[in-house]
Amino acid sequence: MIHGVSAVIDWRALGYAVEVSLRFTLDKTVRGAFDAFLAASREVPEVTEIQTFLGRVDVRLTVIARDMTHYQQIYRERILTLPHIADIEALMHVATVQAREALPL
Repeated sequence: MIHGVSAVIDWRALGYAVEVSLRFTLDKTVRGAFDAFLAASREVPEVTEIQTFLGRVDVRLTVIARDMTHYQQIYRERILTLPHIADIEALMHVATVQAREALPL
């Protein structure tokens, strides 16, 4: 089933040279923490993807920035202010080795 047609944006061509995957573990002792975190994450313009998980990691955000100075600003001013964070792990994107949009039919 096809749900629609989309464009794939080349963020590097638009001046965003840094991509970071942030994995969050949330404070699950707070009622509504998960929903509050997701709502606040949606408001960060540099967040290009939000994924949720079952397990130790609760949420993964993909964040883009123009350079490391810009990323540090985003991290301090927007990411660290997100609610109910218990732990963060950052993974710096180095290269995309393979990305498939098609099914192996």
